Amino acid sequence: MAPRETKKRTKRKKKDPNAPKRALSAYMFFANENRDIVRSENPDVTFGQIGRLLGERWKALDAQGKEPYEAKAAADKKRYESEKELYMATRAE
Repeated sequence: MAPRETKKRTKRKKKDPNAPKRALSAYMFFANENRDIVRSENPDVTFGQIGRLLGERWKALDAQGKEPYEAKAAADKKRYESEKELYMATRAE
C-alpha cells in the first residue's frame, strides 16, 4: 500500500465584525415567525425535528402564502446591498 499523504490545512480569513450582516431568505423570515408556534404545538420535539416541521410547513404554503415573506426578503436584500456598498466604500479609503 502507498503511504497516505497529509493534507495541508488552510487558515480561514477572519470575518470583519464591522461588515454588514447577510440578508435573510424568505424561508428564514417564515421560520423565525413560526418557530414558537411549532414549538408550542409540539413541546416534546427536538431542535432538528422543529426544523423539519418548519420545512414541511414552508413546502405546503402556496405562492400567495409565501408572498409576504418574499417581500420581506427582497427588502432585506436591498438593505444588505446598500449597507455592503457603504461598507466597501469606507473600507477602501
